[in-house]
Amino acid sequence: EILTQVSWARRCVSETALVPGFYELWPERFNNKTNGITQRRWLLAANPELAQLVTGKVGDGWTTDLDLLRGLEGFAGDAEFQERFRAIKRDNKERLSAVIRDTTGIQTDPDSLFDIHVKRIHEYKRQLLNVMHVIHLYLSMVEDGREPAFPLTFILSGKAAPGYWAAKQIVRLIHDVAEVINLDPRTKEMIRLVFVPDYRVTLAESIIPAADLSEQISTAGKEASGTGNMKVALNGALTIGTLDGANIEIREEVGEENIFIFGLRAEEIARMREEGSYHPHEYMRRSPNVRRVVEALRDGRFCAAEPGRYDWVVQNLLDHGDQYFHLADLDSYIATQRQAGEEYHDQALWTRKAILNVARVGKFSSDRSVREYATEIWGVQPGGLPPPAEKKAKRKKKKVKAKRKPA
Repeated sequence: EILTQVSWARRCVSETALVPGFYELWPERFNNKTNGITQRRWLLAANPELAQLVTGKVGDGWTTDLDLLRGLEGFAGDAEFQERFRAIKRDNKERLSAVIRDTTGIQTDPDSLFDIHVKRIHEYKRQLLNVMHVIHLYLSMVEDGREPAFPLTFILSGKAAPGYWAAKQIVRLIHDVAEVINLDPRTKEMIRLVFVPDYRVTLAESIIPAADLSEQISTAGKEASGTGNMKVALNGALTIGTLDGANIEIREEVGEENIFIFGLRAEEIARMREEGSYHPHEYMRRSPNVRRVVEALRDGRFCAAEPGRYDWVVQNLLDHGDQYFHLADLDSYIATQRQAGEEYHDQALWTRKAILNVARVGKFSSDRSVREYATEIWGVQPGGLPPPAEKKAKRKKKKVKAKRKPA
C-alpha cells in the first residue's frame, strides 16, 4: 500500500498533473528522487542539546551518516533516556516561548503540547484547515463545555507572496481568531493560538526543536515532497498529516503507529475531481462540526468590528467548490487531532514514539539525496580527496609549469 501511495503521489505531481505531455514523449527522462535535509544544520547546530544526547549513545558518525541514528531504537523505551529527551524538549520550548513573548507579547506554556505549522502560506498547504480545527476546539469549550485532553499551543509562521491576497487574508484570520481565543478567560488556559512574524531560517531553528506535533496537512496530491516534515521529525516531533509528499515515506520509515495520518488519499481526490462528485454543501449538511465552524466564520464571530470580512472564505468553501477539500477532511482531522492529544497525555508513550521518529529518519539526509543524483542521474562517482602530500606535489608542479611558460 505504501509503495502504491508513493507511486501515485509522484505521478500526480509530475507525470499526470504538471507535465504530462513531456512524460508521454520522454518517459525515460523522469527519475524521481526524494529530497533531503542536512543534519549538520537541522540537528547538530539547531538542537545542540539533543545532538549531544544522540552522540552519547551512537557516537558522532551520524553527522555524516544519518542512518547511524538507528542505534537510538534500543533506548526508545529506556526511562532514563526518555527523561533526558523530555528535558531537552522542554528547554527548547522554554526558549521558543521567550522568542514568542518578545516578538508578539503572547505568553505560552512550555508544559502544553506545542503544535507547529511553519511553511509558506498557500491554500493547498491548508493553514485554513488548521485554524478551522482551532475554531472547533474553541466552540466545543465555550458552547459544549468539552476541554481538550491536554493544554494546546498552536504556533504558525510563514510568509505569503506579496500578490497572494487569499494567503494574506488567511494570516489575518489566524490573528483574529487568536485575539478572541487568547483573551477569553474560559479558554486561554487550555488553548493558545500564535502567529510568529517574519519567518526565516534563524526563526525556524528556534521553532523546529520545540515542536511536539508537526503539521503537514496539505491537500493530498499537491505536495511534491517537502522538507519541513523531515526537519521536525529529526528533532523529535510526531507528524500529523495527509498521505502527501514525503509524509508517505516518513510513514514507511517511522512506522504507521508513530505518525498520525488523516484525510482523503490522492487517488480519492483525483477521482472526485474527475467525476465531479465532491459537493461541499453535503458535508455542511451532514457534519455538525463542519456546519458549526462554517457558521462561525459566516456570522462574524471573529471579526466583530468588520462583519463580512470572511464571507469570501465561506464562499470559497461552499459555492466555489472548496478546491482544496477542507470540508471533506475536517472531521477526520478533528478526530486525529483528538487522538494525538490523548496520546500526548501518556508521556512515556509519546516520548517513545518521538525517539523512534529521530532514530528512523536517516533516509532523509541530503547526503543520500546528493549521492542518488550524482550516481543515478549525472553518472558521477565519488572520487575522494587526494592525500595531503599528493596535493602539495601537484601544487608545486603547477608553479614550476607557470614559471616555464613563455611570455
